[in-house]
Amino acid sequence: MSIGTTIAKKRKALGFTQKELADRLKVSFQAISKWEKGISNPDVELLPALAEILGTTVDALVGYRSPILADYEERYQNSDYYWGIEPNRLCYDIMRLRPPVKPYRVLDIGCGEGKDAVFLARNGYQVSAMDIAEKGLEKGRILAEKCNTYVDFFKADIADYRLTKKYDIIFSSGVFHFLRPELRDDIFENLKKNTSEGGLHAMNVFVSKPYVKRVPGKKGDRFEWKSGELFMRYHDWHMCRIDEELFDCNSGGIPHQHCMDIMVAEKR
Repeated sequence: MSIGTTIAKKRKALGFTQKELADRLKVSFQAISKWEKGISNPDVELLPALAEILGTTVDALVGYRSPILADYEERYQNSDYYWGIEPNRLCYDIMRLRPPVKPYRVLDIGCGEGKDAVFLARNGYQVSAMDIAEKGLEKGRILAEKCNTYVDFFKADIADYRLTKKYDIIFSSGVFHFLRPELRDDIFENLKKNTSEGGLHAMNVFVSKPYVKRVPGKKGDRFEWKSGELFMRYHDWHMCRIDEELFDCNSGGIPHQHCMDIMVAEKR
């Protein structure tokens, strides 16, 4: 599918006219028409904004389907939940430190099938949740409906997406090893800037250890962190929790291990 066809399909699905899309991008509606007809293509500089407006990713716009996306879309095909529905322990850290006495705004980055986002929403938080895998988002919406709660699920790629509004709590588990090292400064600066005073970041990252048994052929676009690297990015925040854990894993049917740095930090 060409980029113009993708733009037209997603624009119509969202109910935008060519002029409405053009106004949001600050281009002429004739430019939109030319893109959709395949006469020309949008400038590279416009792609992140265009992807955000259309609720997709730059990769999806240009027709690139990453092996990682294909992997997770395949994992989420079954009706059962690949990661289960028990919440991550970080969710309990959030509830302990910021009990839902008011509707704290939460962003779950890389929500997968939505188990943590739905758990937090059920407990009174105002939750938005993003992921690159549409099938995971669909299952998250189903889970939220079954639990009689609401989560604002949306599709986005952490490499392209930048926050434009503030959240009280940002949560992410098992995601940032998909982020290329050269993007980390920009993305974490954006996350920290768009966190309310007194807000929390509850996160974990996979860290590289020479003694950890890796999964053969699984490195690909995965970029493990150095031990302590996540903590150093928050040297100017108050640390509520810092841990490093080694654990066994059987995801994908191949026994292996992970080492993970776990952090909860408060903006002051």
